Amino acid sequence: MRAAICAATLIASPAIAQDEMTVALDWFVNPDHGPIILAEELGYFEDAGLDVEIVAPADPADPPKMAAAGRADLAVSYQPQLHLQVAEGVPLQRVGTLIASPLNCLLVRDDGPVADLSDLEGRKIGFSIAGVEEAMLAAMLRGADLTLDDVELVNVNFALSPALMAGQVDAVIGAFRNFELNQMKIEGVAGRCFYPEEHGVPIYDELIYVANPELMDPDRVARFLAATEKARHYMLNHPDKAWEVFAGYAGELDDDLNRAAWADTLPRFALRPAALDRGRYVRFEAFLEGAGLVTGTRPVSGLAIEIDPALSAPQEGAGE
Repeated sequence: MRAAICAATLIASPAIAQDEMTVALDWFVNPDHGPIILAEELGYFEDAGLDVEIVAPADPADPPKMAAAGRADLAVSYQPQLHLQVAEGVPLQRVGTLIASPLNCLLVRDDGPVADLSDLEGRKIGFSIAGVEEAMLAAMLRGADLTLDDVELVNVNFALSPALMAGQVDAVIGAFRNFELNQMKIEGVAGRCFYPEEHGVPIYDELIYVANPELMDPDRVARFLAATEKARHYMLNHPDKAWEVFAGYAGELDDDLNRAAWADTLPRFALRPAALDRGRYVRFEAFLEGAGLVTGTRPVSGLAIEIDPALSAPQEGAGE
């Protein structure tokens, strides 16, 4: 009888129209994007009435621009970069969190000459992106009574771990603890991280979802976040099966580096992607002002909003 009622209900219910969304990743698909890929592969987006196009950019600088211009409904980006973009007048706001802890670190060889941050004096430090990484490095050095004038900065582009392993530099800033550290291990070179949040840098969200607040559809964003939250909890409950689903998304994902990165990234995904930690944005905005990277500070509501999945409407930050 129960089965008959359910069947009748399904027959009577009209098909749910799928609303299209475009989500631009920050880079090629990798374990950092776990909840997005799982939500797609497990049908959670479809259940939420969404037809999500996942776009991997040719240039990692493009996704925020795409979201600002309305060429993507959402973009995966970085909290530190968002502060700079908003200060420059780019129409973006954080609408959700993907990875809720820093991944950036100062990476050294375990068998190298740097056992403590004070050992960096007179040494070469590689970087890939000027600005925020330099500000983080300056804060870390300050705790060792050093300044940027005491080290030599070398732009190694995105070849962070290769430059370190080859001995071109003594350390690199901007390495991700879930990737470069594992990449070195696979290559037979042990590495060690100094964590910015343990050396004077405020804790921040590494990966966030950003959108143009004037162009976004809060209801669709709320459904997207709810679907990725469901995927996040599936990953928590079924980590091995979740890896299998993720690795099956594309053949190149099933390798030793991605497998190791998956294990290290799993605990860092936001359990409540819609939830906003306002204090993180206040503190990091003040940090960037102190570093001279922004002039003045912006209120949280100018940087980030919290979209209530139940209301499908943006809730501006309070208590700023």
